[in-house]
Amino acid sequence: MSAAGKTSVGMIGIGYVGLVTGTCLSELGHNVVCMDIDAEKIAALKDGQIPIYEPGLPELIEKNKERLTFTTALEDIFNNCELVFIAVDTPPTFTGDADLSRVFAVMSSLPGLATGHHTLVMKSTVPVGTGNKISSELVRQDIGNIDYVSNPEFLREGSAIGDFLNPDRVVIGSRDQEAGEKVAALYKSLKAPILKTNIPTAEMIKYASNAFLATKISFINEIANVCEEVGADVTTVAEGMGYDQRIGECFLNAGIGFGGSCFPKDVTALKQLAGNSGYHFQLLTAVIEVNELQKRRVVNKLQKHLGTLTDKTIALLGLAFKPNTSDLREASSIVLASRLLGDGALVKAYDPIAIPYAAKAVRGILLCDNILSAVKDSDAVVLVTEWDEFSDLPLAEMKKLMKRPLIIDGRNFLDPQTVRDAGFTYEGIGRN
Repeated sequence: MSAAGKTSVGMIGIGYVGLVTGTCLSELGHNVVCMDIDAEKIAALKDGQIPIYEPGLPELIEKNKERLTFTTALEDIFNNCELVFIAVDTPPTFTGDADLSRVFAVMSSLPGLATGHHTLVMKSTVPVGTGNKISSELVRQDIGNIDYVSNPEFLREGSAIGDFLNPDRVVIGSRDQEAGEKVAALYKSLKAPILKTNIPTAEMIKYASNAFLATKISFINEIANVCEEVGADVTTVAEGMGYDQRIGECFLNAGIGFGGSCFPKDVTALKQLAGNSGYHFQLLTAVIEVNELQKRRVVNKLQKHLGTLTDKTIALLGLAFKPNTSDLREASSIVLASRLLGDGALVKAYDPIAIPYAAKAVRGILLCDNILSAVKDSDAVVLVTEWDEFSDLPLAEMKKLMKRPLIIDGRNFLDPQTVRDAGFTYEGIGRN
């Protein structure tokens, strides 16, 4: 794969995807040079400090530290690596399009760095058509001998290492067959189907997968809202649906909507891509609208029991967008807290992991160190993130500390009868 003495793989961008991917590639036996422009992050990694929370990641980095190099110099990547992964952020712009400025910042650096043969491997989620544009630009500029491959990621925060090492599939899109084979060889020890296709198809597989999963979430949330009107229980409805192999049980958990770094961004970007192409993607428009309205339904439930929320104290249990991660990007808790504050409520919150990261992401709410300090003097508790810690709440102690015994279970995580037997008013999503 590379000349003698050269490192096999470079990773540009050591955010969530880049750090997990680089570490897992080292676990597969590859030497990996990890580069990021954030000097503090690189210094911390060299010192053994991990900037993100992901179960098992610190141990895997320690295990493979001899095969991992951390640097701020892009030269270290191109001087030592033939295969160069790009894993920089592509956040949404104000229009909903993906911001590709970091991708093109890498591309603009190539003329002075990319001597010899290299294969650029895109891990960042980019709009369909980006790869073909980059490939054409590489040919036009005649920058050395550079191939381009699309290799989208399908990692779930909280279980990313298992997702990488035991994937459902590996998708590789390329113009040049040899370049695609080089990337495929990285994954040869994994027992997973490798789907080889052209670049636009690989890019679309990523967007279409996330959009479909988001659609399932919004669909079951709509079903939950109807269940509340007709006296059905959405958890049992979802169970009954899940037995059908054509539907499957995954992503049929009703709640207060999806969040995180992928679903909101990718669904919006695909909708925008379709619009830019002249097609109105009506289904995704509805998926996004349902997801936004779902947070408002929690506020409505609180108002049903408390009346005006002005000067009421609401405790949020969970801030991260899902359990087993510290990620607060597009988290339902942030949207919910903002709406509660806008209605004049005092908002308190506790999360087992995300509190240290929350100060920068959330303003105006009181961050607490434990469950009991969060619920003290509160008029209601909203369970936002289904952390395992919340499966066995100290209900008796909570009831003594709260002004009113009201729990809104935003994830249908708690047993309703147990909560009611403890003297609480319980409201779930789509449950009666």
